[in-house]
Amino acid sequence: MQRAEQIAQAKRLLHYLEAGTTAVEQQPYRQPVEEYICPRHAEKERQQLFREGPLCLGASAQIRDPGAYFTDDLTGVPILVTRGRDRRVRAFLNVCRHRGAKVANGCGRALSFVCPYHAWNFALDGRLIGRPEEYGFEGLDRASHGLTELWCEERAGNIWVCPTPGKSYDVASLLDSRMDGEMAAYNFAGYHHYVSKELTRRMNWKVCVDTFLESYHFPRLHRDSIAPLIHGNLNTADVLGNTVRMLGARRTIPELREQPEEKWDVLRHLVGVYILFPNVVWTWQLDHVEVWHVYPSPSDPVNECTMRVSLYTPGPALTEKARGHWDRNFTLLLQTVETEDFAISEQIQQGFHAGAQEYIVFGRNEPCLHYYHRALTEAVAGA
Repeated sequence: MQRAEQIAQAKRLLHYLEAGTTAVEQQPYRQPVEEYICPRHAEKERQQLFREGPLCLGASAQIRDPGAYFTDDLTGVPILVTRGRDRRVRAFLNVCRHRGAKVANGCGRALSFVCPYHAWNFALDGRLIGRPEEYGFEGLDRASHGLTELWCEERAGNIWVCPTPGKSYDVASLLDSRMDGEMAAYNFAGYHHYVSKELTRRMNWKVCVDTFLESYHFPRLHRDSIAPLIHGNLNTADVLGNTVRMLGARRTIPELREQPEEKWDVLRHLVGVYILFPNVVWTWQLDHVEVWHVYPSPSDPVNECTMRVSLYTPGPALTEKARGHWDRNFTLLLQTVETEDFAISEQIQQGFHAGAQEYIVFGRNEPCLHYYHRALTEAVAGA
């Protein structure tokens, strides 16, 4: 957030704290349970959101230098993202145009991508630049057999991709102009990737996202972990384009009242949660950024999700002391979500199949869930 917005949101949170309230909607919101347990609905989500829609697939920090690349299979489509010698980020289907093998795996640095099957060689910009026994492919020009390029745009430290060839989007119109200022203020484009880990849990992917969109559960579920650090049932709620923003308050926020406004270090007292629609939870945490990419699992898109959680730091971890600090932060994050949030989320998914209710209820004090699910329902319907 830019400075003026930080001040405005801090004042808003201080008002809520004094009044003993939080951001609210006019009435509770009812969300059909069917959208969490119906195979037909899951298939619509797969097509509308995860195949044809724009997805925040990763961060600039993952491929800072020319030749750096990462691969991604979580959409259900093999994707390769790389930074070319011209420093432009490009995305391709990770599929050799000869026999269909992947030309890269994992992440790393490369001068070009060589298929492990028959050694067809592709440049960083996707061009086919070499194939053994060239005489065997007479009449098949190289120009039309490069990697299949996907729409891709790098913006404010995030990399957006559409898994379907031929489709393109205007990210600026989707994100809202304010989001550029938000990310610029955090300087996310200058951050460094520290660590990532994949998790698979028995719950619908939306149940995972839901747990990040309200602080109402903090006093009970997180009473011994993060509740002593962050206020429960106290947050702002806003929509910036197709991004839902929820700002929470650390227990230290009353310190701002003791200082003149021009000296406020607002971000030190906030937790910022952004849902980069539809499936990325981007979280500002005091001195680092945590990012969750959440997908329905291919084997059971209704009842199982696969998540990749990453930690990004403001500078490279060059010392043992720095690595110890970030390791402790990442361990705390995983312990909290694995043993508290996700344990109860799996119970929730089981409960959805019990037939106890047709709808679940998001309270007036959980407005970010209202905003997110309205947008989600409309997007899956093709609106």
